[in-house]
Amino acid sequence: MPDVTELLKWYGSPLYVYQLDAVERAHADLCALLPVNSTLHYSLKANPNPSVVRALREAGCRAEVSSLGELDVALEAGFAGADCLYTGPGKTDQEVAYALTRGVRRFSAESAEDMRRLGDAALEGNTEVSVLLRVNGSHAGTSGMRMTGAATQFGVDEAQVLAEPGRFTGVPGARLVGLHLFPISNARDEDSLISAFAASVSLARRLRDQAGLPLQVLDLGGGFAAPYAQPGSRPPYPRLREELCATLDAELPEWRTGEIRLEFESGRYLVSDSGRLAATVRDVKRSGEQTFVVLDTGVHHLGGMSGLGRLARASATPEPGDQPTSSATLAGPLCSPADVLGRSVPVPPLDVGDTVVFPNVGAYGLTASLVAFLGRPAPVEVVLRGEETISKTRLQLSHVPVTPAPFGSELM
Repeated sequence: MPDVTELLKWYGSPLYVYQLDAVERAHADLCALLPVNSTLHYSLKANPNPSVVRALREAGCRAEVSSLGELDVALEAGFAGADCLYTGPGKTDQEVAYALTRGVRRFSAESAEDMRRLGDAALEGNTEVSVLLRVNGSHAGTSGMRMTGAATQFGVDEAQVLAEPGRFTGVPGARLVGLHLFPISNARDEDSLISAFAASVSLARRLRDQAGLPLQVLDLGGGFAAPYAQPGSRPPYPRLREELCATLDAELPEWRTGEIRLEFESGRYLVSDSGRLAATVRDVKRSGEQTFVVLDTGVHHLGGMSGLGRLARASATPEPGDQPTSSATLAGPLCSPADVLGRSVPVPPLDVGDTVVFPNVGAYGLTASLVAFLGRPAPVEVVLRGEETISKTRLQLSHVPVTPAPFGSELM
């Protein structure tokens, strides 16, 4: 792995470094955990860097997108519109129409209104879309982030679907082909992940048998965990494939013959351990009984969503060979008391000009942070395969002039 200190000399500090070798290893590892012939989608929200997205397309993934920006990146990375699953609540008429013009024909619907919107847009464009209905089941996970089993803006409650299944079938322009189930996210505990998948498979069978919903496609979502901004490795999930296949054989044996196509989604598992963020110490000082290490990076580059409870706080890892001897608060350069990356973090002796590296930040790093806050530049993102530099880019935000026009027409 290239020396990050040398890269800092060329591209400046702070600096994101992504290693495509790690992305490809993670893809191979995850495919080995899933039932054979499963379709795997890469969730671009984890890291939309075009070079990372392109590597996962070349590895065999399809794309899961939930915005026009993510769709444009997927297309730039070589995905066809037909390779994209468009998801998310609150879709607008304009974005659905735009997605259709780019070749997208597969959507996840979050409600009866969403189904109607998709159907109307398809009819307007003289086409038909295939739709997966996202259902909020009753299963509540015991680890990771719970996505179902409680009141939520995502999907339709199971009881509502069973009570009125006709609201989701026979919608002109929108052909229901299956289900989208996503009960858990970032499940570090294998038992919880297996339990969540088993509950989803059982839910799919009930909705097919009791509500008469078609089940040509079953998207079981994800939930595959990875460490975030601290040392560690991806969970191996050694029992997952065997136990999930046994559940499918018992509940939905048609999956073996291809009558039901299995699909999964992942973001963090595929890209988390590919990324490092290197930063430089700008100041070291004492206040009260605490040591503060001030870096040239902060919540505008990493962990900005942690304040919303979406991500865990970061934890720095020292350069190899340096052993922690004390603890410190890692603060960023922003004029805000919220700009703290970690408290009581074990650190080696640090001085101005030293390098600090945050590992496992290939997922939910730069674009999941407060990039525009206080107008500081984004770090350069360097993408490597082995020692070869694949790309080097910097994300930029700017105000652009807008000409008054009917709302949404600028998207077309």
